[in-house]
Amino acid sequence: MALVRKGSRRIVVDGTVYRWRLRGRPTCFQGLAWSPCSFAVEHADTPGMTLVVTTDQAHPSNWIGREADPVRPSGVAAAVRLALRAGWTPTAPGSAFHLDQSAGFTASF
Repeated sequence: MALVRKGSRRIVVDGTVYRWRLRGRPTCFQGLAWSPCSFAVEHADTPGMTLVVTTDQAHPSNWIGREADPVRPSGVAAAVRLALRAGWTPTAPGSAFHLDQSAGFTASF
């Protein structure tokens, strides 16, 4: 499934152009800080397998005011490099490749 162009940002990682997007409005669980923030990345020119990265942070727009670090391009680039080493093939067709970096996330209850 391709990313929506609106709201996506361009990033170049090791000479390859990707687009990434953080969901602007949190899901219900992210809004309550019960689940961590996630973002999606795809190859800009030949979208194929989408990378879905689950972070160890609450969504920046959570509803309960929990402090959260923003998702920065440097973090996106690091996740792309890690996913590529783990076997993500961004131009190949297929279902989403999940990279779970949520270790250390504690849900707010």
